[in-house]
Amino acid sequence: MKKLLKQSIALFFFFYVTCNISAIAQEKQGELNETLARLDYQMENLSHRLDQIEKAIDDIFWYNKVGDVAFIDKVYMYGPPLWKEKNPAAQGAGNPVKFRSYVFIPKNINTEAKYPLIVFPHGGVHSNFTTYYAHIIRELMAQQYIVVAAEYRGSTGYGMSHYRKIDYGGLEVEDVDASRAYMIENYDFVDASRVGIIGWSHGGLIALHNIFDHPKNYKVAYSGVPVSDLIARMGYKTQGYRDLYSADYHIGQTAYENVEEYKRRSPAWQAHKLQTPLLIHTNTNDADVNVLEVEHLIKSLKAEGKDFEYKIFENIPGGHSFNRMDTRIAKEIRLEVYKFLDGYLDPPEKLETLQDLHKAAYVH
Repeated sequence: MKKLLKQSIALFFFFYVTCNISAIAQEKQGELNETLARLDYQMENLSHRLDQIEKAIDDIFWYNKVGDVAFIDKVYMYGPPLWKEKNPAAQGAGNPVKFRSYVFIPKNINTEAKYPLIVFPHGGVHSNFTTYYAHIIRELMAQQYIVVAAEYRGSTGYGMSHYRKIDYGGLEVEDVDASRAYMIENYDFVDASRVGIIGWSHGGLIALHNIFDHPKNYKVAYSGVPVSDLIARMGYKTQGYRDLYSADYHIGQTAYENVEEYKRRSPAWQAHKLQTPLLIHTNTNDADVNVLEVEHLIKSLKAEGKDFEYKIFENIPGGHSFNRMDTRIAKEIRLEVYKFLDGYLDPPEKLETLQDLHKAAYVH
């Protein structure tokens, strides 16, 4: 009997200690998880702070690289409210989204005259308008185009809050169109009847959506290596890339969970809307936007009986950047793009030859 009592007591203490150890372990694990979550948040915030520093440095470079030919400004404006409010009842919910836009104005224009406007959205899921495009801005300045480049919702270099406002293929399109409207409203020398839009990659997608949704606002468009089919894209990209779209502050669902939402954001599925003169370029060795996406867009436009121009380049060195580089062939292709735009926007000064282009962008 004594033996049985001892065993019972021992068993009781064993379970008592085990339960307490388990409770302590769970409490410690909870504390550890909270600490890790705080560290993750702090690291993410630090990453955005570093992006802001990088952005500030690159802004200085803009003046160094194009300041001799352009007046440069960075203006503050707004687009529509968030498409998805975290707390619709919170103070400030429903307010317009504020963002910056670069403005480039040629130094040699006559402000009493009228000049064409180029709307120039940057690419990248999360990126910004950098001096990567300095040579292209110089080429546009030489033709006496006015240029506006929106740092639309989701752009980097403006903190975590702006980053998390991303709406890929959604209201970012309206931010870019808002930058067009701002220029017409604030600069008397901008000709509202001569507005074109150009963009590469994600910027190409935004250019396409703008002419689809606002055909009366744009006289011509160029779309280089455009993201065209988000559903196909989710199929050949990595899980980390897909997570950028299914993040709770973004779409919040995968393409599997909401295929219609991804179709809505894909130009290839909106081809029936085209009314604006359009030139599309793509490259078969593009390692970022697979040529199959742009082929889908081209086939969709053809199926809708749309009139447009396109060219599929075969294995041009540079892949995704093939006609934005400083190589001779990239310059030759950009000259073709400018001649296409010129036919609709009639800038005062035209780049007729490769030598003209080289002088504009590289000899200074």
